[in-house]
Amino acid sequence: MGTAISVQRRHEISIFILLLLVPWTVLAQEEVLDFRADRWVLADAEIVEHLGRTSLMGTAYLKDVEFENGVIEVDIAVTGARSYPGIIFRMQSPLNYERFYIRPHRAGIYPDALQYTHVVNGVASWQLCQGEGYTAGTAIPENQWIHLKMEIYGSQARVFFGDADLPALVINRLKHGRSKGNIGVLGPKDQTAYFSNFKYRLEDNLEFDPPPKVDTPPGMIMNWQLSQAFKANQVDDEVYPGRQNLQNLEWQKATSEPSGLLDISRYARRTPGGPDVVFVKATVYSEKEETKKFLFGYSDAVSVFLNGDILFAGDSAYQSRDPSFLGAIGLFDALYLPLKNGENELLFIVGETFGGWGLMCQDGTAVFQHPDVVKSWETNRDFKTPESIVYDAQRNCLYVSNYDGYNPSNNQGKQHISKVSLDGKVENLKWAQGLNNPTGLSMFKDKLYVVERANLVEIDTDTGEISKRYPVPQPGFLNDIAVDGSGLMYISDSRKHIIYRFSGGKIEEWIKGGEIRNPNGLHVYGKELIVGNNGDNCLKAIDLENKEIRTIVNLGPGIIDGIQTDQDGNIIVSHWEGKVYRISPSGQVKKLLDTTVPGINCADLEFVGEKNLIVIPTFFVNKVMVYELKQE
Repeated sequence: MGTAISVQRRHEISIFILLLLVPWTVLAQEEVLDFRADRWVLADAEIVEHLGRTSLMGTAYLKDVEFENGVIEVDIAVTGARSYPGIIFRMQSPLNYERFYIRPHRAGIYPDALQYTHVVNGVASWQLCQGEGYTAGTAIPENQWIHLKMEIYGSQARVFFGDADLPALVINRLKHGRSKGNIGVLGPKDQTAYFSNFKYRLEDNLEFDPPPKVDTPPGMIMNWQLSQAFKANQVDDEVYPGRQNLQNLEWQKATSEPSGLLDISRYARRTPGGPDVVFVKATVYSEKEETKKFLFGYSDAVSVFLNGDILFAGDSAYQSRDPSFLGAIGLFDALYLPLKNGENELLFIVGETFGGWGLMCQDGTAVFQHPDVVKSWETNRDFKTPESIVYDAQRNCLYVSNYDGYNPSNNQGKQHISKVSLDGKVENLKWAQGLNNPTGLSMFKDKLYVVERANLVEIDTDTGEISKRYPVPQPGFLNDIAVDGSGLMYISDSRKHIIYRFSGGKIEEWIKGGEIRNPNGLHVYGKELIVGNNGDNCLKAIDLENKEIRTIVNLGPGIIDGIQTDQDGNIIVSHWEGKVYRISPSGQVKKLLDTTVPGINCADLEFVGEKNLIVIPTFFVNKVMVYELKQE
């Protein structure tokens, strides 16, 4: 593997050295460019005939283009063998550029056949660019021409693959930000990938939705001290660096990205040939002597020291654990640090072979609580997967649906609704029984309406008895419910991308597909139905009369579950994973609560406006938590 990696790096570096020898001019281009034209620099490339076209095999760059915003298109043909052909753009220097490529050998198997990455100081950091906004899955046909189009504007880009009208991958934030530079194609010259019909145009009028706000997770270490790079064979990774005879050890300040990721390549340059290591340290403060959980992730190898003593060593390099192991970075490991009172030095020796040089570390107990919210109370773990809560103003109580969806199928029909007082007392744990995995709840005219697997259920609030069941035809996964002032009810089907409407005792399809994908949370406010549209992470509003759809805000990755409004028109929204937001009428997002780190879910919440209470069902944690919200 080491030989192949070094050859690849020498290949890419030699290509970009050629680029330094050619001038840049800004030219618009719409016709197909012949790879034989003298505008191209062919670097380890060959012009061949393939599938009836004159095509290019290898890597080539336009020598007279400075590209910032616009469209790049090319056709690609692959054999299905391991290969990484794609587009490179905004090349600012031989070692710094943006790259998009495909993985034909992983198509249909893993959700990363499409990959965006950045290259910084010569390191292609694809191990740091995984998941939403960086990778996506798709089918890649073999031995035929496939059209690839990229639209690039500002710090965003989107990729269209094949004949699809919708992008296969949306890149919310290009890692180099707003930049400009050369464009071209990069692929191997080994008969596994071919390019044809390359064209581009410069365009400054492309429209993109605003990217989701980057939400820094609570407890992330953001400020570091970082050394220069050393050859790995010059460092003993089991010995604290202060006890090694290291010459000219220097430190510089380094800052993690808003996500908490420290991209080491932005600060430390690789040495010529062979693996490298860098020392990274931070100060952890504790108000007492304690053992505290910390989560961390690294690429490619790491040793961890606390106050000079080694605690952990690991290897997460590409294919180090099995042939399909990528070595992608994430908070996958945990350490329980024996902290002393006061300042503690946490130090990492981080090694890099190829694919991305990174580190992230987080206090595993951290919870974010905005000053605008104050915890009032929480129950014991009395419930069975509490999913939704609704307030009964007439009886001054809360109803809690116990989803309990992980019991064997022979336990169906044995789930229930609990009744809880507004001060946290469980008045009747099994107030309404005989339900099938109840989810969303809503009140109308003193009746409780419950969404279960295949029905809308009406419950008498005086007795807790089921009055009626209204079947939903061929449901996928029924989820939430909302009711307007006239009694029309709306039910989301997350699996079938449908919102149903209940009227006159009948449930009918009201809106399906299109912009509505994987709908979950619902709430009626004014003349609109607010929808948690998890297909694109957006909070959307649908006009109840003409069904026109507008996007309120993109909340980023997470399942939009609970949606409520306060008396000032602010929207209170929960991410099921453990976040609560307040969104102003103008679309400004403020995070109120984040319990994702300790794993406390925030499912379909309720807002009791008369008391300014946010009531949260915690799903897997099996309790209810209540916070008082200060008004702005």
